[in-house]
Amino acid sequence: MSNGKDLANMIGDTEGVWLLMDNKKTMDQLQKEVDQYISQFKEGYFSPLAMVARLTEELGELAREVNHYYGEKPKKNSEEEKTIEEELGDLLFVVICLANSLDISLEEAHDRVMDKFNTRDKDRWTRIESRDEDGTN
Repeated sequence: MSNGKDLANMIGDTEGVWLLMDNKKTMDQLQKEVDQYISQFKEGYFSPLAMVARLTEELGELAREVNHYYGEKPKKNSEEEKTIEEELGDLLFVVICLANSLDISLEEAHDRVMDKFNTRDKDRWTRIESRDEDGTN
């Protein structure tokens, strides 16, 4: 086999092969995983407005952790130990829930925003000059 695409074509499972090869999930896989989890409950997804409130709540928890690690407000001894990684995961879960409930592909949304940044904002920021292999210009 020369690459994962050859293997994927042979067994007809492109998505699964790439997951096995690099052990990373695609955004589509993340959305499907969250949907399978939520679909097992009668309540289903919260309303979009409730999920935006949840996003705000989770963003506040992330901000609190960032402030504890990088800001001037150390954590109290009595406070539960959480990590920035955990809070980012919570935030991502709610973003995926919101997208799923509105039938939005986050992969397509990402592609649109990257196209916007690469066209509209292409000259907005100062680019790093290209460097030689040894790290010099």
